[in-house]
Amino acid sequence: MNMPHMQHDLLYGNIKLFSGTSHPELSSEIAEYLDEPLCGRDILQYPNENLFVQLHNSVRGQDCYVIQSTAAPVHHNLMELLILIQTLKLDSAGRITAVVPYLCYGRSDKKDKPRVPITAKLVADMIQIAGADRYMTFDLHAGQIQGFFGIPGDVLRGFHVLKDYLLELEPCLENPVVVTADLGFAKKGRVYADLINTGLAFIEKKRTSDIKNPVSMTIIGDVRNRDVILVDDEVNTAGSMVHAVEILKEHGARNIYMVFVHPVLSLNAVERLAALPVKRFVTTNTIPIPADKKAILGNRLVVLSISAMLGEVILRANEGRSVGAMFNE
Repeated sequence: MNMPHMQHDLLYGNIKLFSGTSHPELSSEIAEYLDEPLCGRDILQYPNENLFVQLHNSVRGQDCYVIQSTAAPVHHNLMELLILIQTLKLDSAGRITAVVPYLCYGRSDKKDKPRVPITAKLVADMIQIAGADRYMTFDLHAGQIQGFFGIPGDVLRGFHVLKDYLLELEPCLENPVVVTADLGFAKKGRVYADLINTGLAFIEKKRTSDIKNPVSMTIIGDVRNRDVILVDDEVNTAGSMVHAVEILKEHGARNIYMVFVHPVLSLNAVERLAALPVKRFVTTNTIPIPADKKAILGNRLVVLSISAMLGEVILRANEGRSVGAMFNE
């Protein structure tokens, strides 16, 4: 008996994109890349600060992606992410992926002193308990955070967004050297150095008994009369970067280009950066930078978009194709 021809359906249904309120510009860019509309939803905050989410249409059996960065306001954005995920779960979504370009609490990844929490593990648990089946993020502060999740995920590297710009910049540099802001970033720093076929130096922080200056900094490597590409995963208050630039100049560095993935830029970080003798600040849009902060850094600021990479990863996840193949991995 001949069976009628059946069209093969996607395992988890069609792509359904949902945006939280933390980064609407990025969500719109991803939607444009995929040529898929952002799905309608209402997100309201009641006078008592409780959040309410309602979907405009059913997502039963569909492949849903919630795009939400968890930078400031951290707790509002985190709860919004969790509630969006749970809403999709309760509406019988086929699969739910939390797309979190910047994951909060990444620095709370271990018990490094008595009586402290491991909050990164708590955040991972909450995302899973809310109903996420997968997650996507960029450059976790510590690699072991991947092990905090009991669900599969794609931890993407901002390096792949930054590298084309650095390759264009390299011919303009005088005897360049890549410098990592601390020894913890040394392994990732090697990837940047190999990209432009140059040397690598490190800034080492040492704890001292001096109460007024509890941290001293030294440079391992040669930066004299060389253009420096100073790399790190994120810039928060900019304290480490300020000291790094100062010591690089003391050791005779020429032009300094600061390159980092996550522009957290809390407190007066932007003002501190603007005062530095840095030629250019190169970062990504894992976190939105307000217009007033952009204005302070002016044309020295270059923000590269992660939207095409995330869009392609979402497409491959939906179609069941390799993500590693994008990066020849």
